[in-house]
Amino acid sequence: MSGPALPARPGGVTALAVFFAAGAAVCLATTIALLFPGGVLEPIWRLRPQARAGFAALGAWAPVLLAVVGLACAAAARGLWTGRRWGRRLAIALLAVNLAGDGANAVLGTEPRALAGIPIVALLLLFLATGRVRAYFAAHPAGDSLP
Repeated sequence: MSGPALPARPGGVTALAVFFAAGAAVCLATTIALLFPGGVLEPIWRLRPQARAGFAALGAWAPVLLAVVGLACAAAARGLWTGRRWGRRLAIALLAVNLAGDGANAVLGTEPRALAGIPIVALLLLFLATGRVRAYFAAHPAGDSLP
C-alpha cells in the first residue's frame, strides 16, 4: 500500500522551475558565445551589445562565472520541479543574490532598469515563503537529499 498522496505542485513553482531552466539555457548560450567568438551564436550580442563589453572586462572569468550561474540555475530548476527542499532554498538564495545586485545597480546608477527588478524579485521571494509553497516542499519524502 502506498503512502499519502503528495500535494500537487503549485503553478508558481512550475513557472519558477521553467524560469530557472531558461536562465540556465541563456547562461549556456552566452558561455558558448564567449568561448567561441564569431561562431554561430555571435548574433546574440545584438540583443544587448553592452553585455559583450561587460563580459570582456571580466576576461577569462566571464565564461567561468556564467557556467557556475548556469549550473546553479539548472540545479534550482530541477530541485523546484521535483519538490526538493534544497531546490527551494537554492532558488531563494539565487533570487536574493539577484535582488542584492539589482539594488546595488539601482543605487549606483549603473543599470537604472534594475530598479524594475526589485519588486518582481521581492514578490517571487514572498511567494516562495508562503505556507502553501513551504507545505508542498515539506510533504516530499527525502526532500533534503541531493541528487
